[in-house]
Amino acid sequence: MTDTVETVGHLIGAPAPDFTAPAVMGDNTIDDAFNLKSYIDGSYALVFFWPLDFTFVCPSEILAHDHRMSEFESRGVKVVGVSVDSHFTHLAWKKTTPENGGLGQVKFPMVADLTKDIARSFGVLLGNSVALRGSFLIDKAGNIRHYVINDLPLGRNVDESLRMVDALQFHDEHGEVCPAGWKKGAEGMTATPEGVAKFLAAHADDM
Repeated sequence: MTDTVETVGHLIGAPAPDFTAPAVMGDNTIDDAFNLKSYIDGSYALVFFWPLDFTFVCPSEILAHDHRMSEFESRGVKVVGVSVDSHFTHLAWKKTTPENGGLGQVKFPMVADLTKDIARSFGVLLGNSVALRGSFLIDKAGNIRHYVINDLPLGRNVDESLRMVDALQFHDEHGEVCPAGWKKGAEGMTATPEGVAKFLAAHADDM
């Protein structure tokens, strides 16, 4: 990658950048003043970016998020997608079937970032052109707790996003920390020397 990314300050633990922009909603209506903070309204959220509509890796990622919407909803997570395209392009892409390179009726809001200010505020704007494949997990207080940013050729694993939701919610509920590869239903770790020793005594060979 030769283009530079417009970086921002440290994001973990910081409030997610708020924004107001046009968006195509799940029912294909247009919200000309979609506001992230109002939409999240105290819920967990996942905000993810893709480079451009009607491209190649992007529809596979968007459909992967859409196919797991019931999983996100069961966890109380609101999903929001963003790219630098217009809301008109988003709507045209939704009205194109997957068999013809489109999306069909994906259920989450698709935000139009024509000014590129949203991508810039999240630190994913590449060469003042398009957004990298960034995913940002936001807690109920509106703070970013996890993010991953992929280069343009590298598609994301949406199941990993769900795993991180489970880990954050487990920590929020139980106060324990989640060791490497932790999955929902597994044992957590008490964040003390004794807790680490106890966990490793039982699981060190499984790491």
